[in-house]
Amino acid sequence: MKSNMSMSCLCNIESSPMLYFEGYNFIQNRCKRYGTNIFSTRLLGQKVICISGKEAAKVFYNENLFYRKGATPKFVQKTLFGQYGVQGMDGMPHKLRKNMFMSIMSMENLKKLDKITKKEWKRYIRTWERKEKVVLSEEAAEIMCKIACEWAGIPLPKSQVKQRAKDLSQLVDAFGSLGIRHVQGRCARLKTEKWIQDIIDRIRTYHIVPPKGSAADIIVRHKNTKGELLSTQIAAVELINIIRPIVAIKTYITFEALAMDQNPLCKAKLKNDDEYVEMFVQEVRRFYPFAPFVGAKVKKRFMWKDCVFPKDTLVLLDIYGINHDPSIWHQPYKFNPEHFRDWDNNPYTFIPQGGGEANNGHRCAGEMVTIHVMKESLRYLNNISYRVPPQDLRYSLRRMPTLPRSGFIIKKVRIKNT
Repeated sequence: MKSNMSMSCLCNIESSPMLYFEGYNFIQNRCKRYGTNIFSTRLLGQKVICISGKEAAKVFYNENLFYRKGATPKFVQKTLFGQYGVQGMDGMPHKLRKNMFMSIMSMENLKKLDKITKKEWKRYIRTWERKEKVVLSEEAAEIMCKIACEWAGIPLPKSQVKQRAKDLSQLVDAFGSLGIRHVQGRCARLKTEKWIQDIIDRIRTYHIVPPKGSAADIIVRHKNTKGELLSTQIAAVELINIIRPIVAIKTYITFEALAMDQNPLCKAKLKNDDEYVEMFVQEVRRFYPFAPFVGAKVKKRFMWKDCVFPKDTLVLLDIYGINHDPSIWHQPYKFNPEHFRDWDNNPYTFIPQGGGEANNGHRCAGEMVTIHVMKESLRYLNNISYRVPPQDLRYSLRRMPTLPRSGFIIKKVRIKNT
């Protein structure tokens, strides 16, 4: 942006309808139109500054310039994240809560996660051989729900798996909608919090004893900066913040299958090549749409790239645009795992689940969980034979979040070898 004047002129435009119609491309469309990686607009009547690019990501994750408290709209808190969770915290309270999450991501726990993931995939794939057809996105949601609850130390009766998986999926699906999906997400949030609050109470009264070091065990015992245990409600929100993102991995698993189907040469390289499996998983996370953007508020007035960022202004960082930035990625709209052959692990150029450092910053604490589960899931998907019948495999960039319209249907599933 060349001047603050042009930026001020743009901020009078109410863009909420265009965000609805353009979805993931909303920020990039305007960056291209205005010839800049910074512009301001209005969303739901609020002034917003949108930024994109690796330099923007580095600025955005500077805790001296931005804070998160109050940055997430209430309609998102009441569906996706819950209220008073780690995503909306700053300073020492955030660091303490983030350390709690990072302690759950120990190597020992990740090995347990791998073991549980293998067990559930093996169990479900055996049932697929008896089915006429399998809708992968639906089955993956159930698998992820079972994995998440067992790993987190949450009892989950078999009779409840379908409903819990549906509710947790609706929390994610409500993110980009103010209509029926939002209403469903609000209802799902109420049911899920009630369920997990009951689990928390039963753990604290010793009616349930979760495995030592599990998410339920750690979160129930966690104390805040005042040395007090988390309230039942907040503990439930944070425990849901463990299991909900794992269920959301169903999206990436569905896109893994789509990527293998549409890129058979890549699929052939996955067998017995752990390095290529890692690259393939990362490319799925880069290429396919997941989170569109992330928000924070300006802590103190500052100037960057000749633009003024007023105090308390909401700023949106373009996640989808950075993962498809041609100045970072060669042919960004082409699926190519080789993008990660020489990637330098820069935390500001690849941000599918947020950027910056995971240990001390606001990058998603569960990113390693996502990668582990995706890698194990990919190995199982690549170890079965199946037919992909004619179906609508398109996915809309207008819909946030999105999936192939058919959910990726497969038939005649057979295990290649055990």
